Amino acid sequence: MEYLLLIYGDPTEAPAEARSDEHMQRWFTYTQDLENAGVMKGGNALQFPETATTVRVRNDETLLTDGPFAETKEILGGYYLIDVADLDAALAWAAKMPNITYGSVEVRPVVKFD
Repeated sequence: MEYLLLIYGDPTEAPAEARSDEHMQRWFTYTQDLENAGVMKGGNALQFPETATTVRVRNDETLLTDGPFAETKEILGGYYLIDVADLDAALAWAAKMPNITYGSVEVRPVVKFD
């Protein structure tokens, strides 16, 4: 079953070491571990929220707003799409993420339409 692991965190609360080359290497290793386990389907880091544009259509008018949909301290920093046996396996992978001690990971099953 496929699960999306959504990576959240408050950049102001991340420890200074989170911006280090050593910490980035932990992310590369985590990604490689997913690939080696054969569960990695995709994933990307996202640019900061100030680069986002939110699109809405109301009364046939397209409205564009700079920034993310909601104002929050925690931002969506990226995601992984994995294919694992069950929710327990997805939760186990989420618990291994390098940011798990200062951020959070939302685990969501992907709907399969026939």
